[in-house]
Amino acid sequence: MKTIIVGIGGMTNGGKSTLAVRMHQHIPNSCLISQDEYFKEDSVVPVDSNGFKQYDVLDALHMDQMMDHIETWRRDPLSFMTQKSLTPSESLSVFVLIVEGFLIFNHRPLNALFDKKYFLEIPYDICKKRRSSRVYIPPDPPGYFDGHVWPMYLKNRKQMEAIVSDIVFVDGLREKDQLFDSVCNDVMEIIEELKDCITDQHQ
Repeated sequence: MKTIIVGIGGMTNGGKSTLAVRMHQHIPNSCLISQDEYFKEDSVVPVDSNGFKQYDVLDALHMDQMMDHIETWRRDPLSFMTQKSLTPSESLSVFVLIVEGFLIFNHRPLNALFDKKYFLEIPYDICKKRRSSRVYIPPDPPGYFDGHVWPMYLKNRKQMEAIVSDIVFVDGLREKDQLFDSVCNDVMEIIEELKDCITDQHQ
């Protein structure tokens, strides 16, 4: 049995969740873990000097829980799939974990586990427009994007680029099917190579 862990990162509203879900639906024996599911309770998220909630930092996330779930998958991918009510395909030789989130490449212990890293990026104006059209709970206060979200994105990206060197940057404005084909085909090539290795070992 072989395993692959793929990271789909990127800025807010950059298309990472859409891509990750579609890849999970397309790739056999895959599981998906989303960083957004690990936010701490609103009451414990700190506030900066401008009164903005600091959601765009690792301390706002239960990263320990996220890592525990990833380690559970690493120990037994088949059992993990069963727990998630996922049906494995007939070919059980390669299992894939897709990890999606806006700060996944800023967490050093997690970075060490990725076999492939993709980061979706879009321009400031498109990002702001998409962010304003979404409904968040709690909702973004006035000025939150320019006063916190975008500055924190630039800060987090700078930190990410300082600690990670093998990220594949992806244009989030590409046509969705082309974007999906590019990333998914890349991962599928790795899967096929691992299957070939398994076949060679059994011959």
